[in-house]
Amino acid sequence: MTSSDESPAFRLVYVPGVMPDKWVRVWNERQPDVPLTLTQVPAGAAAGQLLDGDADAGLVRLPVDRTVFSAIPLYTEQTVVVVPKDHLVTAVDEVAQEDLADDIVLHPLDDVLDWEDLPGRPAFERPATTADAVELVAAGIGVLVVPLSLARLHHRKDLTHRPLRDAPESSVALAWPEDATTDQVEDFIGIVRGRTVNSTRGRKQDPARGATDTDRGDARRKPMPGRSAAGRSAAAKRTGKGGRSAPKGDRRGKPRRRS
Repeated sequence: MTSSDESPAFRLVYVPGVMPDKWVRVWNERQPDVPLTLTQVPAGAAAGQLLDGDADAGLVRLPVDRTVFSAIPLYTEQTVVVVPKDHLVTAVDEVAQEDLADDIVLHPLDDVLDWEDLPGRPAFERPATTADAVELVAAGIGVLVVPLSLARLHHRKDLTHRPLRDAPESSVALAWPEDATTDQVEDFIGIVRGRTVNSTRGRKQDPARGATDTDRGDARRKPMPGRSAAGRSAAAKRTGKGGRSAPKGDRRGKPRRRS
């Protein structure tokens, strides 16, 4: 149970291959009183978690339904083909789709790439998961095309990968229900966008804390009543130090002694 003086946790879901560690670290530094809970879910389950209220925001793969979700694209991944280390394509730095024409290209049911035409030859049966497909690649059954992060997630010593040209790509975004944009969501948006700790953009002012840092900064820059900033600048130019200006041509000093 959450104590009365502790803010409720910020609940973040993320999909396999996405590494939220750096953003979580910044959150913990800036929001030590608001715990952040992380839950990894299959890519196809992330939207349901958000709509059911089981999470406040998610690091998901696009596309999402923009009629119900707000989303901020974060990055687009390179697409690679995972092959055994002795496969012919390991002789090149980059693979073309036609290079896979004689290979069985596995197409798992949880594939996150939007294919119009899958290259190569189809398998008799689609593997249930990407992890299952990786095992089949290791067994010499076929090859697998995935985003780079998933190739790294399921890395095996007997497999390697190469970039695949002209293949669909997968983009990762921060998403949340459009009608549930809370202050905590705004804070996390600021973190993933790289805003500094003093930035108040997108956050509501807390009445208990009074003026925001931006408000206080503006107050420091306001000119004194009855005297404009331009007036102070002009005075400084005439006197050098902002003191009372002397009439033009007035020369002061010791009186000259008459002879």
